[in-house]
Amino acid sequence: MEAQPPLMELLQDIPDPRRRRGTRHPLPALLALAVVAMLAGMAGYEAIVQHGKQRGWDFLQQLGFTTRKGLCKATYSRVFRRIDAADFEARVAGWIRGRLGPDEAAEHIALDGKAARGSRDGAAPGAHLVAAYAPRARAVLARLRVDAKTNEHKAALELLGVLPLSGTVVTADAMFTRRDVCQAIVARGGDYVLPVKENQPTLARAIEAAFAGPPPGLSPPAGRPS
Repeated sequence: MEAQPPLMELLQDIPDPRRRRGTRHPLPALLALAVVAMLAGMAGYEAIVQHGKQRGWDFLQQLGFTTRKGLCKATYSRVFRRIDAADFEARVAGWIRGRLGPDEAAEHIALDGKAARGSRDGAAPGAHLVAAYAPRARAVLARLRVDAKTNEHKAALELLGVLPLSGTVVTADAMFTRRDVCQAIVARGGDYVLPVKENQPTLARAIEAAFAGPPPGLSPPAGRPS
Protein backbone atom coordinates (compact mmCIF):
# COMPACT_ATOMS: atom_id res chain seq x y z
CA MET A 1 0.00 0.00 0.00
CA GLU A 2 1.30 3.46 -0.87
CA ALA A 3 2.43 5.48 2.15
CA GLN A 4 -0.05 8.16 3.15
CA PRO A 5 1.07 11.62 4.30
CA PRO A 6 0.43 12.48 7.96
CA LEU A 7 -2.78 14.31 8.79
CA MET A 8 -0.92 17.45 9.88
CA GLU A 9 0.84 17.60 6.52
CA LEU A 10 -2.49 17.44 4.68
CA LEU A 11 -3.87 20.29 6.77
CA GLN A 12 -0.85 22.59 6.51
CA ASP A 13 -1.63 24.16 3.15
CA ILE A 14 -5.36 24.77 3.60
CA PRO A 15 -5.70 28.54 3.02
CA ASP A 16 -6.34 30.52 6.19
CA PRO A 17 -9.01 33.18 5.49
CA ARG A 18 -8.37 35.01 8.78
CA ARG A 19 -6.39 38.22 9.13
CA ARG A 20 -3.06 37.70 10.86
CA ARG A 21 -3.71 40.44 13.39
CA GLY A 22 -5.50 39.01 16.40
CA THR A 23 -5.16 35.39 15.28
CA ARG A 24 -4.16 33.25 18.24
CA HIS A 25 -4.28 29.67 17.00
CA PRO A 26 -2.73 28.22 13.83
CA LEU A 27 -5.38 26.95 11.44
CA PRO A 28 -3.83 23.44 11.08
CA ALA A 29 -3.94 23.03 14.87
CA LEU A 30 -7.62 23.99 15.03
CA LEU A 31 -8.49 21.63 12.19
CA ALA A 32 -6.44 18.77 13.61
CA LEU A 33 -8.22 19.06 16.96
CA ALA A 34 -11.57 19.03 15.15
CA VAL A 35 -10.63 15.82 13.30
CA VAL A 36 -9.33 14.05 16.41
CA ALA A 37 -12.34 15.08 18.48
CA MET A 38 -14.87 14.02 15.85
CA LEU A 39 -13.16 10.64 15.45
CA ALA A 40 -13.52 10.28 19.22
CA GLY A 41 -17.27 10.81 18.89
CA MET A 42 -17.51 14.52 19.69
CA ALA A 43 -20.26 16.46 17.92
CA GLY A 44 -20.44 20.24 17.83
CA TYR A 45 -17.95 23.04 18.38
CA GLU A 46 -18.31 23.10 22.17
CA ALA A 47 -17.61 19.36 22.39
CA ILE A 48 -14.49 19.74 20.21
CA VAL A 49 -13.12 22.47 22.47
CA GLN A 50 -13.86 20.52 25.65
CA HIS A 51 -12.19 17.41 24.22
CA GLY A 52 -9.01 19.37 23.62
CA LYS A 53 -9.01 20.94 27.07
CA GLN A 54 -9.65 17.58 28.74
CA ARG A 55 -6.71 15.98 26.92
CA GLY A 56 -4.40 18.67 28.34
CA TRP A 57 -1.86 21.19 27.18
CA ASP A 58 0.78 18.65 26.09
CA PHE A 59 -1.75 17.13 23.72
CA LEU A 60 -2.71 20.52 22.28
CA GLN A 61 0.96 21.41 21.76
CA GLN A 62 1.46 18.23 19.74
CA LEU A 63 -1.33 19.40 17.44
CA GLY A 64 0.43 22.75 16.95
CA PHE A 65 -1.25 25.05 19.46
CA THR A 66 1.00 27.81 20.79
CA THR A 67 -1.25 29.31 23.47
CA ARG A 68 -4.00 28.09 25.77
CA LYS A 69 -5.96 31.32 25.52
CA GLY A 70 -8.93 31.95 23.26
CA LEU A 71 -9.82 28.37 22.37
CA CYS A 72 -13.60 28.49 22.38
CA LYS A 73 -16.76 27.60 20.46
CA ALA A 74 -16.83 31.00 18.74
CA THR A 75 -13.36 30.41 17.29
CA TYR A 76 -14.54 27.26 15.50
CA SER A 77 -17.77 28.89 14.38
CA ARG A 78 -15.81 31.67 12.66
CA VAL A 79 -13.25 29.31 11.13
CA PHE A 80 -15.70 26.81 9.65
CA ARG A 81 -17.88 29.55 8.19
CA ARG A 82 -14.92 30.92 6.24
CA ILE A 83 -12.66 28.04 5.17
CA ASP A 84 -13.26 25.86 2.12
CA ALA A 85 -15.17 23.14 3.98
CA ALA A 86 -15.37 20.87 0.93
CA ASP A 87 -11.58 20.93 0.56
CA PHE A 88 -11.12 20.19 4.27
CA GLU A 89 -13.56 17.27 4.18
CA ALA A 90 -11.97 15.81 1.05
CA ARG A 91 -8.51 15.84 2.64
CA VAL A 92 -9.73 14.21 5.84
CA ALA A 93 -11.75 11.58 3.97
CA GLY A 94 -8.71 10.72 1.83
CA TRP A 95 -6.56 10.44 4.95
CA ILE A 96 -9.09 8.12 6.61
CA ARG A 97 -9.33 5.90 3.52
CA GLY A 98 -5.54 5.71 3.41
CA ARG A 99 -5.42 4.58 7.04
CA LEU A 100 -7.82 1.69 6.46
CA GLY A 101 -6.57 -1.71 5.42
CA PRO A 102 -8.13 -3.38 2.36
CA ASP A 103 -10.46 -5.53 4.47
CA GLU A 104 -11.55 -2.65 6.68
CA ALA A 105 -12.25 -0.32 3.78
CA ALA A 106 -14.23 -2.87 1.78
CA GLU A 107 -16.30 -4.60 4.43
CA HIS A 108 -19.33 -2.33 4.72
CA ILE A 109 -20.37 1.18 3.66
CA ALA A 110 -23.64 2.73 4.82
CA LEU A 111 -25.27 5.55 2.85
CA ASP A 112 -27.34 8.03 4.80
CA GLY A 113 -28.86 11.43 4.20
CA LYS A 114 -29.73 13.91 6.91
CA ALA A 115 -29.78 17.58 7.82
CA ALA A 116 -26.63 18.84 9.52
CA ARG A 117 -27.43 19.70 13.12
CA GLY A 118 -27.14 23.41 13.90
CA SER A 119 -26.72 24.41 10.24
CA ARG A 120 -30.00 26.30 9.96
CA ASP A 121 -29.53 30.07 10.17
CA GLY A 122 -32.75 32.01 10.70
CA ALA A 123 -34.90 31.73 7.60
CA ALA A 124 -32.09 30.03 5.67
CA PRO A 125 -32.59 26.25 5.50
CA GLY A 126 -30.05 23.94 7.06
CA ALA A 127 -27.44 22.02 5.09
CA HIS A 128 -28.58 18.59 3.91
CA LEU A 129 -25.86 15.97 3.41
CA VAL A 130 -25.51 12.48 2.00
CA ALA A 131 -22.66 10.60 3.65
CA ALA A 132 -20.86 7.29 3.13
CA TYR A 133 -20.01 5.87 6.54
CA ALA A 134 -17.65 2.98 7.31
CA PRO A 135 -19.01 1.41 10.53
CA ARG A 136 -15.91 -0.64 11.29
CA ALA A 137 -13.67 2.43 11.07
CA ARG A 138 -16.33 4.63 12.70
CA ALA A 139 -15.59 7.30 10.13
CA VAL A 140 -17.22 9.11 7.22
CA LEU A 141 -15.38 8.23 4.00
CA ALA A 142 -17.04 10.92 1.91
CA ARG A 143 -20.11 13.13 1.84
CA LEU A 144 -21.85 15.55 -0.47
CA ARG A 145 -24.08 18.49 0.22
CA VAL A 146 -27.54 18.24 -1.33
CA ASP A 147 -28.48 21.62 -2.78
CA ALA A 148 -31.66 22.92 -4.34
CA LYS A 149 -30.69 21.63 -7.80
CA THR A 150 -30.26 17.97 -6.84
CA ASN A 151 -31.56 15.40 -4.33
CA GLU A 152 -30.27 12.60 -2.11
CA HIS A 153 -30.64 10.02 -4.87
CA LYS A 154 -28.41 11.93 -7.30
CA ALA A 155 -25.91 12.76 -4.56
CA ALA A 156 -25.69 9.06 -3.68
CA LEU A 157 -24.90 8.21 -7.31
CA GLU A 158 -22.07 10.76 -7.26
CA LEU A 159 -20.64 9.24 -4.08
CA LEU A 160 -20.84 5.72 -5.47
CA GLY A 161 -18.87 6.89 -8.48
CA VAL A 162 -15.83 7.82 -6.40
CA LEU A 163 -15.86 5.30 -3.53
CA PRO A 164 -13.87 2.02 -3.61
CA LEU A 165 -16.67 -0.57 -3.75
CA SER A 166 -14.93 -3.77 -4.81
CA GLY A 167 -15.93 -6.45 -2.30
CA THR A 168 -18.06 -3.95 -0.36
CA VAL A 169 -21.60 -4.42 0.94
CA VAL A 170 -23.53 -1.15 0.68
CA THR A 171 -26.55 -0.57 2.90
CA ALA A 172 -29.01 2.32 2.95
CA ASP A 173 -32.64 3.10 3.69
CA ALA A 174 -35.50 2.59 1.23
CA MET A 175 -34.99 6.01 -0.33
CA PHE A 176 -31.98 4.58 -2.16
CA THR A 177 -33.66 1.37 -3.34
CA ARG A 178 -33.52 2.29 -7.01
CA ARG A 179 -32.42 0.45 -10.12
CA ASP A 180 -29.63 2.89 -11.03
CA VAL A 181 -28.21 2.86 -7.48
CA CYS A 182 -28.07 -0.94 -7.52
CA GLN A 183 -26.50 -0.93 -10.98
CA ALA A 184 -23.87 1.59 -9.89
CA ILE A 185 -22.87 -0.56 -6.91
CA VAL A 186 -22.65 -3.79 -8.91
CA ALA A 187 -20.77 -2.10 -11.76
CA ARG A 188 -18.01 -1.12 -9.32
CA GLY A 189 -17.73 -4.62 -7.85
CA GLY A 190 -19.91 -4.21 -4.77
CA ASP A 191 -23.05 -5.82 -3.36
CA TYR A 192 -26.03 -4.21 -1.67
CA VAL A 193 -28.63 -4.86 0.99
CA LEU A 194 -31.55 -2.45 0.55
CA PRO A 195 -35.06 -2.52 2.02
CA VAL A 196 -38.21 -2.61 -0.12
CA LYS A 197 -41.39 -0.98 1.19
CA GLU A 198 -45.00 -0.83 0.11
CA ASN A 199 -44.36 2.10 -2.23
CA GLN A 200 -42.71 -0.45 -4.59
CA PRO A 201 -45.46 -3.13 -4.67
CA THR A 202 -44.33 -4.87 -7.86
CA LEU A 203 -40.80 -5.34 -6.58
CA ALA A 204 -42.06 -6.42 -3.16
CA ARG A 205 -44.29 -9.10 -4.72
CA ALA A 206 -41.42 -10.34 -6.90
CA ILE A 207 -39.18 -10.72 -3.85
CA GLU A 208 -41.91 -12.52 -1.90
CA ALA A 209 -42.46 -14.90 -4.81
CA ALA A 210 -38.76 -15.64 -5.09
CA PHE A 211 -38.59 -16.71 -1.45
CA ALA A 212 -41.93 -18.51 -1.37
CA GLY A 213 -42.24 -22.26 -1.83
CA PRO A 214 -44.06 -23.91 -4.73
CA PRO A 215 -47.83 -23.17 -4.99
CA PRO A 216 -50.11 -25.60 -3.05
CA GLY A 217 -50.83 -28.84 -4.94
CA LEU A 218 -47.64 -28.73 -7.02
CA SER A 219 -44.70 -30.97 -6.45
CA PRO A 220 -41.22 -29.46 -6.38
CA PRO A 221 -39.08 -30.04 -9.47
CA ALA A 222 -37.54 -33.51 -9.56
CA GLY A 223 -33.85 -33.58 -8.90
CA ARG A 224 -31.51 -34.44 -11.71
CA PRO A 225 -30.01 -37.94 -11.60
CA SER A 226 -26.41 -37.98 -10.54
